[in-house]
Amino acid sequence: MRDDVPKKAKELTAIEVKRIDRPGFHAVGGVSGLTLRVTDTGSRQWVLRARVAGKRRNFGLGGFPDVMLGQARERARELKDQLWRGIDPVAERRAAEDARRAEEAKQLTFAEAAHQCHAAKQDEFRNLKHRKDWIRSLEHYAFPTMGKLPVSAIELGHVKAVLDPIWKEKTETASRIRQRIESVLSWATVSGYREGDNPARWKGNLEVALPAPRKIRKRDHYRALPWNDVPAFMEALRQRPGMGARALEFAILTTARSGEVRGATWDEIDLDVRTWTVPAERIKAGKQHRVPLSDEAVALLEALPRFANSDLVFTAPRGGALSDMSISAVCKRMQVDAAPHGFRSTFKDWARSCTTYADEVSELALAHVNSDATRAAYARDELLPQRARLMADWARFLRKGTPDAATVTSIEDARV
Repeated sequence: MRDDVPKKAKELTAIEVKRIDRPGFHAVGGVSGLTLRVTDTGSRQWVLRARVAGKRRNFGLGGFPDVMLGQARERARELKDQLWRGIDPVAERRAAEDARRAEEAKQLTFAEAAHQCHAAKQDEFRNLKHRKDWIRSLEHYAFPTMGKLPVSAIELGHVKAVLDPIWKEKTETASRIRQRIESVLSWATVSGYREGDNPARWKGNLEVALPAPRKIRKRDHYRALPWNDVPAFMEALRQRPGMGARALEFAILTTARSGEVRGATWDEIDLDVRTWTVPAERIKAGKQHRVPLSDEAVALLEALPRFANSDLVFTAPRGGALSDMSISAVCKRMQVDAAPHGFRSTFKDWARSCTTYADEVSELALAHVNSDATRAAYARDELLPQRARLMADWARFLRKGTPDAATVTSIEDARV
């Protein structure tokens, strides 16, 4: 590398430089290659003209008069020294700017990372409600504390600041929040937005800083009526008007969950085959569930009004699906100490106390999924004939008030 050194220029004074006004490059001397460039519009800028790697380059040193003559000569000397040492300041500035922009691109906030992680995992969710709850729980509990922080900067203290206020009072919710924060941070690490350990990890990390959920979790069981009190309740329920009462009655007859009943549509009901097929997205286990319909359940359905603008079996008075509260309110108005979901527990107690059906039959009726290999095999089979008889016995008990002779179905005969 060498400077493009023409005839040595006269070293101009500050007054002489100030008088230069003709467009073009004007050598000012003092440092070879230092010029004052005057544009057609009259603006003036200091430029060092040098040859780098065999090519002429112009390096800007600032505008005149903001940068005075003495400053321009000092900057020119510093730049020439860098060029002599093989340093290209322009390339370095560009590299630094590129690095800065790359670093800014990595400064994804926790909130942005959570939404991107949620979008990437949306096909894993069992249903729309679970999908919405996943991100809304983070928006409610985590975003106020660390939503605006760069995801790369999240540390254990930030995670604890989210969890500490709710860990003992809302243990189940807090455990889910922790798992979701861990998922977001894992996604951010894999995606290149952060490095290092995951501060939301439980094993060997938060388990040391927080009490184990199983030691402090308050298990809230749904209030349930004793099985021998349910027939009297059902007789009173049948006298009550309203779609909420009918939905609750149908839920008890079918041992279904409230959400499954409230979302039921007529195209899921086959009155000829006497089954109700609940799609996987409304089943907690995420698997399609067929429900045998007893005579009483069919009669209830046949008596329901159908609305031209709704395919829902149980349509709210103003249209659309019933709310969960509309069914719970029926129990409250009847002044009974039970929750709609609790009738599933009542059914299970009745099946164990008053029948000798194999446990797998009542478990399948409740759409429970078991990890046990034997029960998993029965789950594939569905045991519909046995379940149809069980539901018929249940409906008769609900109407008559006394259990019939127990129906005996051994495990060996369950497939017959």
